Amino acid sequence: MRPAGAGVQPAGPRRLAMVLIAVLLTIAASFMFANVVQSDGFDRLDVVRIALMAIAAFWLAWGGCIALFGILFAPQKAARADVRPEGRTAILMPIYNEATGPVFARLAAIMKSIDRLPEAHCFDFYVLSDTTKPDIAAREQSAYRQLLLRHQAGGRLFYRHRDRNIGRKAGNIADFVQTSGGAYEYMLVLDADSLMDGETIVEMVRRMEAAPRVGLLQSLPQIIGLKTLYGRLLQFATSLYGPYFARGLAAVQGEEGTFWGHNALIRTRAFAAACGMAPLQGKPPFGGHILSHDTVEAALLARDGWKVRLDPDLTGSYEEAPANMVDYAKRDRRWCQGNLQHSRILAAPRLRFWSRVSILQGIFAYLASPIWFLFLLTSLTAPLMAPPPVYFDGYSPFPVFPHPETATALALLFGLVALLILPKLLLVVRTLAGGDAKTFGGPLRLVVSFLIEILLTSVLAPVLMMFHCRSVVQVLTGADSGWPTAERDDGSLPLGAAISATWWMTLTGAAGVAFSRYYVPELFYWLLPVALPLVLAPLLVWMTSSVLMGEICRRLGLLAVPSDAGPVPIAAEMQNALLEGDADRVSASMPAHMSAETA
Repeated sequence: MRPAGAGVQPAGPRRLAMVLIAVLLTIAASFMFANVVQSDGFDRLDVVRIALMAIAAFWLAWGGCIALFGILFAPQKAARADVRPEGRTAILMPIYNEATGPVFARLAAIMKSIDRLPEAHCFDFYVLSDTTKPDIAAREQSAYRQLLLRHQAGGRLFYRHRDRNIGRKAGNIADFVQTSGGAYEYMLVLDADSLMDGETIVEMVRRMEAAPRVGLLQSLPQIIGLKTLYGRLLQFATSLYGPYFARGLAAVQGEEGTFWGHNALIRTRAFAAACGMAPLQGKPPFGGHILSHDTVEAALLARDGWKVRLDPDLTGSYEEAPANMVDYAKRDRRWCQGNLQHSRILAAPRLRFWSRVSILQGIFAYLASPIWFLFLLTSLTAPLMAPPPVYFDGYSPFPVFPHPETATALALLFGLVALLILPKLLLVVRTLAGGDAKTFGGPLRLVVSFLIEILLTSVLAPVLMMFHCRSVVQVLTGADSGWPTAERDDGSLPLGAAISATWWMTLTGAAGVAFSRYYVPELFYWLLPVALPLVLAPLLVWMTSSVLMGEICRRLGLLAVPSDAGPVPIAAEMQNALLEGDADRVSASMPAHMSAETA
């Protein structure tokens, strides 16, 4: 039996088709917009507006094509790789000032899941700490000792703390490779919030052993464990749309795929030979250590002839995510700096063409918001700068009146909206037709949840746009994001925190409404879908961070995901481990005679 993922079809024709479709849609949108803007005369600002529209339209078309390809190019049903793992695998959990209990509970759950399998002897576990706070480091060491004793994992579970976290996470992994990597054929890189089933991990090793030229195998992490309204929105979107978008990515990336930095299996010797990264010259944000190292590491592996593969059928892989928009923006700030930093790497020698495309795609993931914002600004000022109409062109004694382009403008608007909504609608139809709607609460609840998701994402889009714009401006002006730790509580925000994070959006939205009302009243109603969410940004951020609203949706079966039907086994294992760890800490804090009496 051939292993899953073997015999991958060449991605070249699919890439060409995707580029052609996106280009044709962009040309059509640009011509339609050019007809609209020239109706009141044509000037240099209109050239800028058309260029901005073309870039934004291409980005929308590109995302739509990925979803479309995920539907059209469904991978063959994965066959189980008939290979018994022989090489040893190190499971790495890099941590940095994390909440100690949940981190070690996740690791305990993964260990227990693997220990049930006959291949358990092939796996060791490493906690790689870059923690800078002494009190957290002390708790990590205590939790490590408790886990070591509870699982009798001597010789299999290791803890290492670096006094200086040079290179951050990339440097942390590089330090392991240099000091201990020679003992392992493979390493599974996790994040502090990662969870993976043992069977999924073993299957990944099987697939890699069946394909000796695969250097990196990326699984598809699913978001779990979020309770706020915003968190449930993320979980629903990634559960419903995520697998298809991943299939679309896999279809065009082929064997020059991506690395998301976690929940991926890496061939250690390939990584050691190909992925050494010296700091970039200059100071942050564009110099120094590479923040978004994962994309670069995937490109370096592909450059040296190793296959980098995304297998969307590798389920049983989970992660958490920021549960509110403020924490999401905080994480995005770091990713924005890392992705824009890749502009220094884009022209690196010998990179594969598609690796450069992936790097460029990551850059435009953040530049797209400033482009849309500039388009809005130029559109607001364009009527003020438009030349006066010329009724007599000097060639005819009769006046020539401007030709209205209302129909074209509406067609363009609906076309851009369709690029955003149609792929999602097709995925919902596909889910309904495939009989999978029951995992999302049933057909009716799935449709209602889809409508809620479209409404909420449309309302929140201007807020996310402004967060991205601020991040890009900060990076371009030389502000370094640092390395903020992740928040891992229930995700709720007080109203004061929401106001503090978004008051400037309220002022921006109010200024836009006032400007259009008094200077360009013809655009007033067109601007409201963008300006009103900005005016109401504090309330939107606060309401979507509500755990109560998330719980109401859960009880109504809205924004439902498969895990709502029953606990994910590995997540339930993690909760049990967390309770055991709490009991161990209570016992350890009790006087010896009381602990003995309790026992």
